[in-house]
Amino acid sequence: MIHPSIFGYLAEFDDPTALVAAAEKVYAEGYRKIDTYTPFPIEAATEAIGFHTTRLPLVVLIGGLTGLATAFGMQYWISAIDYPINVGGRPFNSWPAFVIVCFELTVLFSAISAVVGMFALNGLPMPYHPVFNVPRFKAASNDGFFLVIEATDPRFDVAGTSDFLHGLDAAGVWEVQY
Repeated sequence: MIHPSIFGYLAEFDDPTALVAAAEKVYAEGYRKIDTYTPFPIEAATEAIGFHTTRLPLVVLIGGLTGLATAFGMQYWISAIDYPINVGGRPFNSWPAFVIVCFELTVLFSAISAVVGMFALNGLPMPYHPVFNVPRFKAASNDGFFLVIEATDPRFDVAGTSDFLHGLDAAGVWEVQY
């Protein structure tokens, strides 16, 4: 059940090992709308919460193919349809001459789609997040290791989730309000 004023529960742990162990238990319990916040990347925490794939490579591939099609189509249109000039007896649609521009636009569109896709998939820019309402969360950029279970998770229960997090030997558990 979704609670409109509650974003979820935030639990703090003393070290990365305790955070990873807690994240594995939370995931094993069936929670899926979970996230971790740490001052440095912890690959084991990412794996523990079940985050294994990203759609960014597909976004970059689509961007690159769009750049390739744009470059080829533009050059074909210009040289064969709009302004055909017979140079050296070559056909108007001489594709070897198109290779450099096709390569450049493929790289350009791939790079732009990677940046835009990264921002979009990460939900950026995000100047405000509900976890900022917890005063202790300021330690996340310094020495805090936090795990949050969102209220939108199907297994979320106000009392049960709080008790579960307390049972994981968390240094503190806070209710996160919107």
